[in-house]
Amino acid sequence: MDTEDDLVALLKRYVRQETVDPLRSIGRTLLFGVLGSLLLGTGAVLLAVGALRLLQAWGPFDAGWSFVPYLVVAVVLVAICGVALRRIRRVADGR
Repeated sequence: MDTEDDLVALLKRYVRQETVDPLRSIGRTLLFGVLGSLLLGTGAVLLAVGALRLLQAWGPFDAGWSFVPYLVVAVVLVAICGVALRRIRRVADGR
């Protein structure tokens, strides 16, 4: 009877070691990753809106050229996304 209790206790410890503990560490990493990405995304949006307002207030973009600040900010944001995606692929490939 003592051997069966030891076996059950051993199986419980093994299941916890191999499933519960790694899931906790993955959850913690995922939480910090999501929180960090939300903060970086919010910061990028605020900087883009600030740059847009700065470019709109600049004199040469009056009248017929009012679309240029939007275009400039959009191109910069797409470039930042491209750099981020390239870095993600590089890390995923193990380089």
